[in-house]
Amino acid sequence: MRTPVVAGNWKMHKTAAEAAAFVEAVRPVASKVTEREIIIAPAFPALAAAAAAAQGSNIQISGQNLHWESHGAYTGEVSADMLVAAGCSHVIIGHSERRQHFGETDGAVHLKVLAALDAGLTPIVCVGETLEQREAGNTETVLREQWSAGVGGLEPAQFARLIIAYEPVWAIGTGRTATPEIAEAAHAEIRSLATERFGGEIAESVRILYGGSVKPSNFAGLLDCPNIDGGLVGGASLPAGSFSDLLLA
Repeated sequence: MRTPVVAGNWKMHKTAAEAAAFVEAVRPVASKVTEREIIIAPAFPALAAAAAAAQGSNIQISGQNLHWESHGAYTGEVSADMLVAAGCSHVIIGHSERRQHFGETDGAVHLKVLAALDAGLTPIVCVGETLEQREAGNTETVLREQWSAGVGGLEPAQFARLIIAYEPVWAIGTGRTATPEIAEAAHAEIRSLATERFGGEIAESVRILYGGSVKPSNFAGLLDCPNIDGGLVGGASLPAGSFSDLLLA
């Protein structure tokens, strides 16, 4: 059985103090959740405060991005080792907003995945199509291209350490959510790609999250799908009450 994941991506929200207060508010609910993995991804300046507040709990901390180099003249970037030192166990890689606004490529995703793995972080690797690509009937092609260039070249043991997140770009922050049927079809395609490359045992063990306007009211229905193993949640992960409801959905 794959352990479901509830991962909150806070994007550019919450100061260090606000992040610590959130963790303190959620801890009592999180302590009762034994069959789900709980992850939050604060902005860089709030990582250490969130990690300190989460110490001794079952709440894990993730970075939202990293650079593939360990150090250097890369103004505004952070390394995998810096994330580990701040208390992170995970890192989000290839989010559609990174691709859209900052030109992140599938090649960069691959390099970042390798850097994260080398540092002992668990990468949460994002793939997904735009509305134009879906309406043109290119969803499977886009997923295959992103998956192949981003993670398809990994060794089996490396791939087994990943979490994959399917995030249809047209459903992120728009209030539009893929139906469970649409999401399940994409997740099944991703698992099929993993089977082709790494074999059935590894493919069946990897967790694939859905991201795209996930909220407490639709999360349980998504989790009922056989290939959906949790959510990479944006806006609904920001209020402590809403995130708590997701943990219990």
